[in-house]
Amino acid sequence: MPAAAPERMSRVDTAWLRMDNDVNLMMIVGVWLLQPSVSLEALRERMADKLLKYDRFRQKAVHDAMGALWVEDEDFDITRHVVPAVLDLPADGHTPLQAQHALQALCGELAMTPLDPARPLWQMHLVETYDGGSAMIARVHHCIGDGIALISVMMSLTDGGSDPPTRRRREKAALREHASEGDWLARAVLEPMTDLTVKAIGMYGSGVAKSLEWLSSPQALAGAAAPMDVARIGMQAVNDVAALALMADDSPTLLKRKPAGHKVVAWSEPLPLDQVKIVGKGLGCSVNDVLLACAAGAIGEYLAGQGDDPADKAIRAMVPVNLRPLEHAWKLGNRFGLAPLVLPIGIENPVERVFAVRARMNELKGSYQPLLAFGVLALSGLFIKPMQDLVLGMFAKKATAVMTNVPGPAQPLKLCGSTLKQTMFWVPASGDIGVGVSILSYGGGVQFGLITDRALCPDPQAIIDRFAPEFEKLTWLTLMLPWSGEDV
Repeated sequence: MPAAAPERMSRVDTAWLRMDNDVNLMMIVGVWLLQPSVSLEALRERMADKLLKYDRFRQKAVHDAMGALWVEDEDFDITRHVVPAVLDLPADGHTPLQAQHALQALCGELAMTPLDPARPLWQMHLVETYDGGSAMIARVHHCIGDGIALISVMMSLTDGGSDPPTRRRREKAALREHASEGDWLARAVLEPMTDLTVKAIGMYGSGVAKSLEWLSSPQALAGAAAPMDVARIGMQAVNDVAALALMADDSPTLLKRKPAGHKVVAWSEPLPLDQVKIVGKGLGCSVNDVLLACAAGAIGEYLAGQGDDPADKAIRAMVPVNLRPLEHAWKLGNRFGLAPLVLPIGIENPVERVFAVRARMNELKGSYQPLLAFGVLALSGLFIKPMQDLVLGMFAKKATAVMTNVPGPAQPLKLCGSTLKQTMFWVPASGDIGVGVSILSYGGGVQFGLITDRALCPDPQAIIDRFAPEFEKLTWLTLMLPWSGEDV
């Protein structure tokens, strides 16, 4: 395979590359549970055949005065990146629960183990024998791609998965030229608020993905909208800039303290996705509203059990918002903004809570805050690291958690002939944020993953175990409400 030419890393990806600190590493960590077992040799062969077709997984990040470059690793060795792992278990036998706890402990340890900066920034750890099959832990630095992009990569690795589209050398050169021009959002934010910039912020109803398309093709803006639309959008943008700048620091709770840099992880058993959809339909809410409300309830119940009364309290979670068409996910990189979502942890009634979440989600749907947050990340990639840390630290003060919801494939997948029975990932947090909540749908189910700092929450399973009961309460209350055609 011919080596790819060095390529300038985008400003946003550079920001993610430099975001590692003593208490948070910018790695997406995921686990795959496979049955029957997969051999290390077979996994290495599959990764060499499929994963290395993506340039980023053969390239290392090399810092320079302008930021960073993607440079081919001329000494690449698959055995450095696909490695065996062993769980810390009693030699005289163990239970499935002990094995799960040992796997979770290993995931937490790896979440704070830096990747080798002299090599491509990814690694896979295979536990060949786990619960009648195998467990694979994947670690990928966030500068390579976001959750949507990495789901696309995951699909390509599985049996029958499609390779990324191939492009001729001239097309690749054009893409590199476009990418280097086009830290386009950074340029747009740096420019004054001219008519062009106002139009660039968005003429697409409540959708920001189209805004990004226009930002990358400013010539398409001429005559795109009426003057009243431009004025309305400009006012919305100004309001959202003010909202981001003036946002108060988040409420103090046990989860909003100084992290120590020791991670612990947990995950739930899947909930039936069809049942979640039925509850959402019955309440006139989205699946996302239902799941976020359950997450808020579980966190509130946990805090109450720790003596931290959540009554009349809310916490803020930074929620990633995808800003690119899904068909472009294979290009990797980071193309998402961040929306500050207030989670009503102090509302005890599950139905009232889900309606509160719905109202807050609806407020965000017309907001340009995700786009503006993307701009802040792009700009921070221009700064020296101390200045970048200062800017991102302001975001961290305003939130308790990072929370993400990634749609996975609806049908079970296979890898090297084995069935992927269950998968989960954990979202990294920046600055001093010490809680990451991940929601992933896969194979007809939806499940929660939680990563916390041990100093804030030493037992995240205690929160995870409250998700299902919260959903059950919401289900029963939904069934008790009047349905269409019934007398109220």
